[in-house]
Amino acid sequence: MGSYKLFDIIGPRMIGPSSSHTAGAARLGNVASRILGNQVRTAEITLYGSFAQTGKGHGTDKAIIAGLLGFAPDDLRIRNAYQEARKRGMKVQMVLSTQEMPHPNTARIRAEGANGLRIDMVGVSLGGAVIEVRQLNGMDVAFRCEYPTLLVFHQDQPGVIRQVTEVLENAQANIAFMRVFRNAKRKDACMIIETDDPIPPESIRAIQNLKPVIREVCTL
Repeated sequence: MGSYKLFDIIGPRMIGPSSSHTAGAARLGNVASRILGNQVRTAEITLYGSFAQTGKGHGTDKAIIAGLLGFAPDDLRIRNAYQEARKRGMKVQMVLSTQEMPHPNTARIRAEGANGLRIDMVGVSLGGAVIEVRQLNGMDVAFRCEYPTLLVFHQDQPGVIRQVTEVLENAQANIAFMRVFRNAKRKDACMIIETDDPIPPESIRAIQNLKPVIREVCTL
């Protein structure tokens, strides 16, 4: 018999019956909100596969909305997510799709913030409240937010990675994982850096000041 951690048996703290359909869904919504970096005004949420088939019963729709509102997976307000969204003036459209996806617990979140910024994110819930973002604004990516995560959107050109990692080195930040994704050579790219500890705010500002090649920076 294999060994199990206590978390594997008890599961995460959450509201709802399923760590994948409820807690994971709330985390997906929360990540989308944090990447957007602004109060969500409108959201179109598309559920696929098992999310679409059983999501209503498991509260997947409510959980994603609650995540977009900034609620944690164990927040009691998840149960009244639609009402909470209306209180804040958030307009929500929920779509149940029959399109087949590589993973059964897939959601697409298109959202617009009060400042007019938009995000188009595709993510999956892997179970045990573990998630993975697989597409961001049309770009294929892969990150799970299990560590403090830094997203650096930039133009693909020589020297950018070196400049960013030099800032992190000066901050004594230890990089656990790092991957770079791009749409095409010398076009839009995204640097995903996971660190052992949160990046200091002054280092974030230093990376943001590496313009014009750095277009946007957000922390998760």
